[in-house]
Amino acid sequence: MATVSFKGNPIHTCGDLPAVGSKAPAFTLVNQTLQDVSLADFSGRRKLLNVFPSLDTSVCAKSIRTFHEFAKGHVGPAYLMISADLPFAQARFATTEGLAHVTMLSMMRDGQFARDYGVLLVDGPLAGLAARAVFVLDEQDVVLYTELVAEIGHEPDYDPALRALAG
Repeated sequence: MATVSFKGNPIHTCGDLPAVGSKAPAFTLVNQTLQDVSLADFSGRRKLLNVFPSLDTSVCAKSIRTFHEFAKGHVGPAYLMISADLPFAQARFATTEGLAHVTMLSMMRDGQFARDYGVLLVDGPLAGLAARAVFVLDEQDVVLYTELVAEIGHEPDYDPALRALAG
């Protein structure tokens, strides 16, 4: 169990992040057209997983936009933006923002992804949502980089994640 904070108050996750060098847990999430999407669907590509509580917050939205800007110039990897938001809200946000280079994915059908990646918040006002975290996986789904953001209201540290993604 890890401790992060929300507005300075400690809250806990369900476990620890997958270790760098380990095989990333498989997952199935839901895309904007309500189709199941698995980690295997991105096989053979590096992957950046930007996990956040909700795109309806300014910090979450900014992280999506920041990774999208990078993705426009680096089209090989998969950029997966993952939250508990409904796919309808994710689709509306992606359309409004013109986000053609990232993939929005929802945990709406179950929280197994958040449990397996150690980011499920188990107490506090955001319990049931995901903590803010970034993962970079290689082409064989080995974890290259992780960051659990200590304060949910803060942005992730983009530079080391993007360096790990670029290889």
